[in-house]
Amino acid sequence: MTGWIVFAFALYMSGMLIIGITTAKKNKNADDYFLGGRNLGGWVAALSAQASDMSGWLLMGLPGCIYAFGTNQAWIAIGLFVGTVLNWIFIAGRLRRYTIRAGNALTIPEYLSNRFGDKKKILMAISAVVILIFFLVYTASAFAAGGKLFSSIAKIDYHTALFVGAAVILAYTFLGGFLAVCKTDFIQGMMMLIGILAVPIVAVMLMGTGSIIPNLIDSGVEDASDFLNIFVENGKPITAMSIASQLAWGLGYCGMPHILVRFMAIKDEKELSKSKKVAIVWVLLSLVVACIIGVIGRAYLFPTVLSTEGSQYENVYIEMIMKMFTEDIKIPFIGGLLLCGILAAIMSTADSQLLVSSSSISQDLFKGVFFKDLKEKTVLLIARVCVFVIAIIAFFIAWNPDSSIMGLVSDAWAGLGAAFGPTILMSLYWKRINLPGAAAGMISGAATVILWDYIKLIDMDGAKVTLATYTGAYSLLIGFFVSLAFIIIVSLVTPKVSEEIEKEFDDVKNGNV
Repeated sequence: MTGWIVFAFALYMSGMLIIGITTAKKNKNADDYFLGGRNLGGWVAALSAQASDMSGWLLMGLPGCIYAFGTNQAWIAIGLFVGTVLNWIFIAGRLRRYTIRAGNALTIPEYLSNRFGDKKKILMAISAVVILIFFLVYTASAFAAGGKLFSSIAKIDYHTALFVGAAVILAYTFLGGFLAVCKTDFIQGMMMLIGILAVPIVAVMLMGTGSIIPNLIDSGVEDASDFLNIFVENGKPITAMSIASQLAWGLGYCGMPHILVRFMAIKDEKELSKSKKVAIVWVLLSLVVACIIGVIGRAYLFPTVLSTEGSQYENVYIEMIMKMFTEDIKIPFIGGLLLCGILAAIMSTADSQLLVSSSSISQDLFKGVFFKDLKEKTVLLIARVCVFVIAIIAFFIAWNPDSSIMGLVSDAWAGLGAAFGPTILMSLYWKRINLPGAAAGMISGAATVILWDYIKLIDMDGAKVTLATYTGAYSLLIGFFVSLAFIIIVSLVTPKVSEEIEKEFDDVKNGNV
């Protein structure tokens, strides 16, 4: 039966490669490779943005956390939904207009540099470094998810599985660029939605609604009502800090370059309006059902209980499909296609991150800072080489089979959200923000996350721990407001922007683009 599942995977990955090969011919210059010529339709833009956002985290990390720790983890989903809605309403349209008005910028670093008249390219350099650091971790999370998926399905060594997944993603991103990524993301977004809706419904039909609560209790849940109560954590009322930290995930949206670049590439305002509606409905359905999978999966898989040690519990969705279509229904090919939904989630994020990372190095560092006279063909070549090199580094970061998908995503999301989020937001809505303020905000946001998550400063129970462990506060919550404070204070104590920059701001505000 495993052979049918592997066949479904091979069929799916071949399709993605064909898209990459056929799209490669359309990339005539850097504008095509990085933004698809600003010609994305509404549906493609919406599903591409959300598919590249959710990654393997949606079908592995989030259901796994609900499975292991209860529905109190659903506050993350609530924060992400609110963040998605606000991002499409307040950021998408204005960012698209501003990137066109500010020198037709192709990347977020280039937009920031143009927005503040940064002739020395300070912001471009800072942005490129931040993107490279945190996207390496983010891409590694997608590769790790792919490795776990292939290893679990094909029963092969994790490192071999990691290589297969990374190679396919690298191939079509390397060849096809942004257009290939968006086309594959559209297909992958549809597959993710079909799979995530179908599996819990079929699981309930197979075991019956009357078995859910008894199976939850038998699986080791001490109190089913507490497990299903989003206001209870470890048998006690959930703390305000825990809720705030989980909701803070929503703050990251306005600082995610791989999502923001979709807004920049949409064809026109009419398509943007369509994208907004499609994206909000897609993300609402996906997040709600991902949480349901964590609960239903715990009941359906019993008597099998996935360990909460390490990160085995993140395989709950995989194990549900395997049991459903190889033991209960015995249609392994359909199971393989549904498992491709996980592969779709993984690939749709990793390809976007590879592309944004490579654009930061080739377009922003090489052409923007060091070699300003580079020809378009040279930039395109450098971009493709960068995709390859970044993929290799991310591959080795993901080498540990026990690495947590949720942990890697959490760290990367915090770093990017704190560094870019406040700066992007204020650049669109506050005329007084200037170059020193933007630089201070980006540096302080990124530095706060690194300090909070990685530097062990506090003594706790006889050992040194990080501020994140000691306080229980998510680094994005802290980093975002530290960055915001630096932006406001530094901008107010340094000279105002030029009249030309103020006019650009007013033009965008009034729709004169």
